[in-house]
Amino acid sequence: MKNNQENDYLDYWLSITNIQMSISNELESALQKNHTLSLKEFYVLYYLSKTSDKQLRLQQLQEMVGLSQSAISRLVGRLEAKSCGALQRHICEDDRRGIYTRLTPLGEEKLERALNTFHKILDSAFSKGNLQRELQSLMQKL
Repeated sequence: MKNNQENDYLDYWLSITNIQMSISNELESALQKNHTLSLKEFYVLYYLSKTSDKQLRLQQLQEMVGLSQSAISRLVGRLEAKSCGALQRHICEDDRRGIYTRLTPLGEEKLERALNTFHKILDSAFSKGNLQRELQSLMQKL
């Protein structure tokens, strides 16, 4: 009996994962097409925008976005260069080993435009009746 319940939970988990992956793929495609941003790049801009001084240590961003140290460094480098200065890197005054990145006004503008696309995709995904039914069905089974 327990094995069937464990398999049910696995099936529920896979359903949730498939829903999330489908929406993520749609977001990735739309952000890339309309704003030349990857989903991870969008998340970096968004997380920076949520802080009071629009900056975070690279290590903090690395944890938030779920990338390795070298991957977050490359991503920030791309956003500094390709996005017309969306980010600006600087060394921490107190701890010379700490590297911060700051969202620039150009980065904020890029994020605002990308947010419109992001919200449209989410509105579309969550307003689809079949997605709502599928999520309600999963919740009832749990």
